[in-house]
Amino acid sequence: MPLEGAMSDPLRIGFILTPDYALMSLGSAVEPLRAANHLADRELYRPSYYSVAGGFAASTSGGGFQTLPLSEAGALDLALVVAGGNPMRYEDAVLARGLRSLQARKVPLGGISGGAAILARLGLIEGRRFTLHWAHVEALSEAYPDLLIERALYVIDRDRYTCAGGVAALDMMCGIIARDHGAEFSRAVADWFIHPRPRTADEPQRSPVAQRFDLRHPMLVQAVDLMFSHLADPLSPEQLAAQVGCSPRQLQRLFGDQLGRSMMQFYREMRLQKADELVQQSGLSMLDVAQVTGFVSAAHFSRLYGERFGMSPGKRRQAARRKGQSGQMSAEVGAPSSKRAR
Repeated sequence: MPLEGAMSDPLRIGFILTPDYALMSLGSAVEPLRAANHLADRELYRPSYYSVAGGFAASTSGGGFQTLPLSEAGALDLALVVAGGNPMRYEDAVLARGLRSLQARKVPLGGISGGAAILARLGLIEGRRFTLHWAHVEALSEAYPDLLIERALYVIDRDRYTCAGGVAALDMMCGIIARDHGAEFSRAVADWFIHPRPRTADEPQRSPVAQRFDLRHPMLVQAVDLMFSHLADPLSPEQLAAQVGCSPRQLQRLFGDQLGRSMMQFYREMRLQKADELVQQSGLSMLDVAQVTGFVSAAHFSRLYGERFGMSPGKRRQAARRKGQSGQMSAEVGAPSSKRAR
């Protein structure tokens, strides 16, 4: 559907790829731009790809994009950091300098999936509403409690563009296309990908509890919702049962029948999974992690954590840090030296 109206210069969008990015997150952002150009029969958007070192930037699946060094980023209308893995641990001085240089040039910045965590840790998103993948929200909010984090699919706040990653990137791009060229054209782009309804920014990132655990009984749904909202101050079986309006024995039977484990086993697993996120992604002490996830002491937490994950929380954190450092080293190894660059 060729667009009518005066021709204008294409919007130049630079994608900055970091180690461990997900190809799906990047593809979901890039493909709507290609489709918009195709359907309009002219270049509306001009994507370009950058990394710290330049060269081929592989995603976690092995596929990837050929990139230019970030230092060679030319005139851009928007720069988006695409990050996966553990962005709470990723540090790169060259990336930091490049992003600050873009900010100094008044280039709008944004993040896809974990990209906003990198911007936040560099102080490049203060005073702006933003979102990021749900797996990183708790760790980032614990480390930086004053940030304006929203659990949305995407957020556009003036000169900051962020989305949760995955197919949420498609929704954000459709939102940008609608802003630039109208809702009808944006829907045509979404239809091109058998995505009949671009989701609105404020829709939730994760499926409701009932869908996530395939729960069919309303009392079970209410109980699991209560567990999610009471990780730091766990409720007893009696309290949970009273809140949902049944006996502890009846609720226990529902957990066994539908989830194959006891009520407290399910609750403990939920708290340990949250603790594991904080161990790997935050700098909180183990005592703080224990308290945030409702364990009575660091020793009690450490014992249960070791039984669940096969190592102590301290060793798990060290392994996560080593992995982050090895990813950074891989990027540095691929970077040409100043002599070779000449």
